[in-house]
This record gives sequence, structure tokens and C-alpha cells, in this order.
Amino acid sequence: MNTVKGDEMLADKFKDECGVFGIFGHPDAAHMTYLGLYALQHRGQESAGIAVARNRHIKLARAMGYVNDVFSESVLEGLVGESAIGHVRYSTFGDSRVVNAQPILIDCTHGQISLCHNGNIVNATELREELVGKGSIFQTNSDTEVVLHLYARSAARSAEDAIVESVSSVRGAFSLAMLTPDSLIAVRDPYGFRPLALGRLGDAYVVCSETCAMDLIGASYERDIEPGEVFVVDENGPRSYSPFAPQPSAHCVFEHVYFARPDSYVFGQSVNEVRTNLGRLLAKESGVDADVVVPIPDSGLCAASGYAEAAEVPLKMGLIRNHYVGRTFIQPQQSIRGFKVKVKLNTVRSILEGKRVVLVDDSIVRGTTSQKIVKMIKAAGAKEVHMRISCPPTVSPCYYGIDTPHRDELIAATHSVSEIRDYMGADSLAYLSLDGLKEAVGSTHNHYCNACYTREYPVEPPSDQEAYMQMVFKLPDGAEPIEP
Repeated sequence: MNTVKGDEMLADKFKDECGVFGIFGHPDAAHMTYLGLYALQHRGQESAGIAVARNRHIKLARAMGYVNDVFSESVLEGLVGESAIGHVRYSTFGDSRVVNAQPILIDCTHGQISLCHNGNIVNATELREELVGKGSIFQTNSDTEVVLHLYARSAARSAEDAIVESVSSVRGAFSLAMLTPDSLIAVRDPYGFRPLALGRLGDAYVVCSETCAMDLIGASYERDIEPGEVFVVDENGPRSYSPFAPQPSAHCVFEHVYFARPDSYVFGQSVNEVRTNLGRLLAKESGVDADVVVPIPDSGLCAASGYAEAAEVPLKMGLIRNHYVGRTFIQPQQSIRGFKVKVKLNTVRSILEGKRVVLVDDSIVRGTTSQKIVKMIKAAGAKEVHMRISCPPTVSPCYYGIDTPHRDELIAATHSVSEIRDYMGADSLAYLSLDGLKEAVGSTHNHYCNACYTREYPVEPPSDQEAYMQMVFKLPDGAEPIEP
């Protein structure tokens, strides 16, 4: 029996990073966290976990799988408390095992603490080696555990000071939700790579990766946790401070391009509006005579809507996505051409036949799936297929929380636009320009990280890139270093 992982079906996409959620001061904190994680499921599908504090003790439940697979009603009933944190994970750093699932819980001289992390620590390998040399014993290969070992070794008098001391040693991207027996703590790196929002649900405080999690539980968004901010809430109420040296903001622009849900606000902006504007500008830059605009679902829908509006060409769902394919499916013994894509997507011949089609998507990674989709559309009778991508060509790996392939696997890093067009079999191919991307995100565009398009990294990449690749991208020994 041959099974195929669901994430192998559409390999022409970046892997989502992680999602964090925390709540303090709610009598049903575990259920609220469960719902928050449900809303953030798109940010990670490998594992899920919840930690709850009650009577000065933290209880943890976590496992591999989707949120609704991990948490039954009986499991949630065992997680009683008024404060909680939760996490959904895709393993950018550390392999896919339950031991690497989060939250992570430890007990040390500062007491119990549980931690959730979204991002990547670029100096994790060096810090880990240093800590092991001092006697630390690691239970996982996750970079998140490095922070906890630094915390446990801190000589600071208070848990808050120990957190600041431990986080001050790391470089890279981190949006953290931490739970002690009597407090909820949120920390964001000084560059603000990954989003982290703050809201209220009655008297309770909520922190989460995206505002869509607040919408589901009826919480109101108040503001973002600022880059470099430490936010603490306990029985004495909330307080915040900024103990780190200020840095130029470097919000991940790919949150707007692809990762975040369209109904979220990220970095203070509507994701839907930004993506729609990406499409409008794409049409302005690279319009083409066409009969219909077709999005690649679901990621290309917002940009396609903007493109169709600006180009004054009808938007139609010429591709239909099967939303009921799980993480694995049984592949037929007899080979079916393009099966892995067809099980996810199918064409609507009546929309495509005889038409000049503009096919809109958010990004291209390897180009393999895009090639198959173009072939499917032409097989459905399309006269022409013009592919339009709502971001610039991706030419560099990300070190800050996105699982990007080796540079040699990024088709735009090693091939020209015309070569990619020919490979995919499209009649034309155009990407949004970097200036167009900057315009779409508005007046704060200078506060975004564009390293995946420019190779200009705001934080120095890992010094030992070979070791980093082996841990993050799970490459074999001897793999060539990433070329920044």
C-alpha cells in the first residue's frame, strides 16, 4: 500500500511556520486556546499543544497531528485553569517528532515555565554547542529549547529578568508566548520579523500570531506587541517594557504575500487589502489581453481578484480545490498522470475551453506544481495561459521562520523568467516587481524584510550554514552551504 503525504501534493509552496496563542484571566482558558489554535491551523499542521496553569502548577498536553486530532473533549476537560498558551507547528528547525512539539515545559530554579515560539534563532547551533559544553542536556533538536536552557542557567533574581537575559543572547526571529504558574509573558524580537497581536476578551488578555484567532473567540484586537517589547500580565495587571536595543523593523513581507489568513490583520494592515492591491499592481505592470482571470486556489484568490478588477477582465473559478484531502491518501497502484495535483485541483472545462487565461498565484518555489497546473488548463482547452505571480522571484532562502529549500531548488535563483516560462509551458510569465510589492504594503514598506527577493539579510545568517541546513532543512551530511 502506497501512501502519499498531503504536503507532497502541492510542493510548489513554502511551508508555513508556526502559530502561537496565549490567554490570561479566563475561566475556560484551555477551550479558548483550542479555538485560537484552530484558527491558526494554517500556520502549522504537524503538531499541536496546550499548556495550562492552575494552583501554581502547569499541565501540558501535546501530540502530532491537527488541532482537532490532538484535543478531544476529554483531553480539554483535563486542562483546567485560567491561563494557557498553545502552539501549532511546522518544523522549520528540528525534525518532526512529538518531542519537538510545543509548548515545551521545564522546571528549574526559577520555577515552572512553558514556552511557544514562532520564528528561527540563527545562532542556535553555536549556543547549543556552548551550553552542551557547560553540561546542558538537550531533549530535543529544536532551537526553542536553547532559550529554555539559557533561562534555566540565568542567575537573575526574577523570572522576568531571566527571560530578558536568556533572549538577549539569541539572534534571529522570535515571537514568544510564555506561561509561568502565575503570569503570561509575550516577547517579540527587536526586528519584529514575526507577527504577535494583543487583544482583550472581557477581562482576559489574549496574544496570538494573527487576529483571526481573536475573531473566532470574540476577542477584540487592541494593538501589536511591539518589536523588542516584553509584555507581562499577572494578578497585578499588565505591564510592558523594552529592554533590548532598538533595531530597524524587518517585518516578514511574506506574511502578506502568502502565510497569513486573508481575514487577519498583520503588522497593522489588512492581509486581504494588501493581497488585493498586489493583484491590482500586477495587472498594472504586466497586463495582457485575456478573456478570464483564474486564481490558483486558495492562495491566489485575493491577488486574482485585484488583478481582475484592475484589468477589467472577469474573475472565474476555473480551478476547483478538493478541501477534503487529508494529510495522507492512498495512491492507485496504476500510475495516473498528474495524480498528486489532480487529487487537490481540478479544472472547469466550461470556463477554460477556448479562452485566453490569466493564471494568478502568490509565488513559485520549484515550479513543478505550476508546470502541472498549466498543462491541466491547456488540456481543458485553454487557447492561451498567461501566468502572473503576485510577488518578485524568490532567489534566496529564509533564516527567520520559513522553510525555504536550498538555493539550488529555488527555480528563480538559477533560471531566468523566460526559462521558467518555457519550463512551465506558459504563453507568458510575469512577476510583480519589488517596487510594486513595496507599494502594495503601503507607507511602512521600508520596515519589511525582503531578503528572499534581494539576498539582503537584516540579521547575519548562521555562521555554520552547513550545520544549519542539516538541522533546519534535514539535509544529509556533506550538503553544500546555502549561498546567501
